[in-house]
This record gives sequence, C-alpha cells and structure tokens, in this order.
Amino acid sequence: MEMHSKSEGNGKPPIIWLNVFVFVSTLLIALIAVPWYGFEHGYSSEHWVWLLITFSFCNLSITAGYHRLWSHKAFEANSVLRAIFALGGAFAMQNSALHWSSDHRIHHKHVDNNDKDPYSAKRGFWFSHIGWMIREYSMNPYENYKNCRDLQRDKILMWQHKYYLALMLAMNFGIPIALGLIYNDLLGMILIVGVLRLVLSHHTTFFINSLAHIWGKQTYTDKNTARDNGILAIFTFGEGYHNYHHIFEHDYRNGIQWWQYDPTKWFIKACSWLKLTSNLKVAPPAKVEQARAQMQLKLTKDKVSALPNGQYIASKLQDEFNTLSKQLNEYYALKKELLEKKRCKLQKQYELSLLKLQIEQMKVKLQQQRKEWSQLTAQYA
Repeated sequence: MEMHSKSEGNGKPPIIWLNVFVFVSTLLIALIAVPWYGFEHGYSSEHWVWLLITFSFCNLSITAGYHRLWSHKAFEANSVLRAIFALGGAFAMQNSALHWSSDHRIHHKHVDNNDKDPYSAKRGFWFSHIGWMIREYSMNPYENYKNCRDLQRDKILMWQHKYYLALMLAMNFGIPIALGLIYNDLLGMILIVGVLRLVLSHHTTFFINSLAHIWGKQTYTDKNTARDNGILAIFTFGEGYHNYHHIFEHDYRNGIQWWQYDPTKWFIKACSWLKLTSNLKVAPPAKVEQARAQMQLKLTKDKVSALPNGQYIASKLQDEFNTLSKQLNEYYALKKELLEKKRCKLQKQYELSLLKLQIEQMKVKLQQQRKEWSQLTAQYA
C-alpha cells in the first residue's frame, strides 16, 4: 500500500488545512480565551459539571463505542446504546465510527509498520499524536472500507457515517448553545463545553496513539511498541493499559485487575446488568498469565546472561516457566470441564465433587508454583 497519495514540492503529502484550522484554533481558544473569560466573568459550578458530563460522554463513546465495540467486537450493545455512542462519537469530532474503525483495524494489523500503520509510533510522537491527521497520508482505501464489511451491516453505524457532518455540527454547536441559553451564559458554555471539552477530548484520545506507545511497561509483549501505563489510564478512560490491549485486543477490558483504573470496562459491565450490553469477551486467563510470565522469563534471562553461571540459571528459569505454563493449562482445563459438567443436568453429583477436589488440589500446586516462579525471577531482578 502506498504511503502518500500525492506530494508537495518537498516530497511530503499536502496539508489538510481544515484539520490544521480546527486543531490550531480550538487549542488557541482553550489556552487564551477560556482563562481570559474566566478571569473577567468567572465560571459557575454548572460550567464544570457540564464539562465533566460532556467530556465523559465523548470519551466513553470513543473508548467503549468506536474502540472496544465496533473496532474490536469485544462485546455487543443494543440499538439504544449504539445510537448514544454514534451521537457521542460525532460530538467528539473524530470522524465516523466506520472510518475510525477502519483506520484502527489497520493499525492493529500493521502496528509499528511505517508504511502501513496509519499512526505508527516509530515515526515519532508528533506523527502518531496528530501529524498523521494534518497531511493527506493515503494509507487506507476508504472507497469501500473492505476491512469493516461486518460493521456495514450495522444500520445505526451506517446512518452515522452517512450523516456524520450534519451530526457533528449539530452536536458541537447545538449542545453548548442549548446549555448557554438554559444557564444564561452563551459565550461561557461555548468556551467550556464547546471548545475546552473538544480540545481535552481530542488530545486525551490522541495520547492512546502516541504516549501509550512510548511511556510505560511492556508487561505482556515486546513485539510492538505498546505500553501499560496506569497514569495514562486516568486520562484515557482506561486505555492506558495498552500493552495488554495489543496482545488481547478482543478483551472488553484493558485494565484486567480489579484495582486498575478502567472506567470504560466498568461502564460496559454495568450496562450488561441493565441488558444494554452482552457477550462480553475476556481473554483466557491461562494465556494472559503465560504471556506475563513469558515476558518475565525473557527479561530475567537477559539480566543473567552476563553472569558466570548465566546459562545454568537461564535453563532453570526455562524449566520453572514450563512447569508453570503446564500447571496453568491443567488448572483452567479442569475449571472449564467443571463448568461444562454443571450445565449437564444428568451429571452425577459425586463426579462433580471429585472434579472439584481435583481443582482444589491443582490450585494448591499452582499457587506453590507461582510462588516459586516469583521468588526465582525476583532473585535476579
């Protein structure tokens, strides 16, 4: 696939002046006009409450809707929630869900490939954050969106795609103006809910393409630049656990631990209780733990390689990893078998009890193996 559609005299693709105008003008207004108006006239609690509400509406529409629902099919959502995501995505002004998902699927398929990844982090922070949107980089055949044919069967998504411009203008002008009329402060609401909200929504989302591929830990894989970063997760509604996401992209969670900040995960799960979402997909626990242990194995082997007895230690590490991996597979296979037998009404109770006992015994062995693995890797950390 060709990188550039056409070029200027300097060999670079032409600038998309409309995008430049939007990004520059909104940023300048947010940095200059917003604080000036606050100093001169002040903002009330209504301004900040609505900023939080609209900012959350936009970002959740992108993270839960555009990203985890449509791009990765990590769960299913009913028509009401899909319509809300479609409106919120237009409000976030990040193109239609079909266009966004097409770009994002190419990013995952060709991550870090400078010729094919639309926002490859290997081309630098500026390019992956915003540069790829201000020049006519032709990396995606948008004529038919052939990598999103499944999404083209979604009538709500296609309605948003067809009327995206009208919806985007209606949401970005209609909501701030309506709030301004309600609270008798038209300019204040336009500045806070219109401009500041848009700038915050843009750049916190853009951080996922840029900072999340630069800053953090490679917890599960080093085969791409994606990183896990708990601080970044706070600003990106949970998307900061990006290393996990790039290896388990169909999981509806990014932060898989209960303590990891992932409001998008919590929102999707809460919606399932209200029957708004269903078929929430999660990665197999054994594969997740094996991937994490595999990275620990690799890092520890690298550290001990220079030691006099490095080969012996590396061999011991490999043996411990193999044992851990085997026990993980056995433990989760037994749990799966128990679940399947529970669904069978004709299953005899004593067989279930025997299987439960096996699981408990296997759990004790696995916990001991986990402890030994942790102690061994920590010894050479």
